[in-house]
Amino acid sequence: MKKLILTILVFLGFNQGNSYAETFPAGTSAFSFSFESIDGTKMDLSQYKGKALLVVNTASLCGFTGQYEGLQSLWEEYKDKGLVVIGVPSNNFQGQEPGSDEEIKDFCETTFGIDFPMTTKVNVTGDDVHPFYVWANSQSGQAPKWNFYKYLIAPDGSYHNIFSMMTKPNAGKVIKAIEKILPAN
Repeated sequence: MKKLILTILVFLGFNQGNSYAETFPAGTSAFSFSFESIDGTKMDLSQYKGKALLVVNTASLCGFTGQYEGLQSLWEEYKDKGLVVIGVPSNNFQGQEPGSDEEIKDFCETTFGIDFPMTTKVNVTGDDVHPFYVWANSQSGQAPKWNFYKYLIAPDGSYHNIFSMMTKPNAGKVIKAIEKILPAN
């Protein structure tokens, strides 16, 4: 029975060649990780301690690319209330983010007016997964199955929730979850 359950979990993508059940040292949080910003500078997530984070794997040629508009709206509405939206370009799903960091940045700025923080392109699943995603996947029990998966991180750096690509950034359940964890003003 255990083997059958494990086989089903692997088939569903809960272990896509990575140890998402990996154990992290006590005290590991989202703030333990860093990315490289799309501009090439180090982006320590620890700089956002005390803020809620919405970390989203993005792609420019995806059917869900229009969600950039909702992400930018969330950023504009909640950035002064303690939310940081972070876009994480990824080319893991059918090559839908083939461009260079410069091309991605230009596309996001000119098409959607994006000014929230963006990282360089990284892997969010498969081989060579960015360490943040190994941790986030271990916390949520799942890896992104497509572009525009949204990880909500609490102001203390703990995992709070995950929303699939089917959930728009401005969906009621996303707004409610964000408002629930925003730091007191």
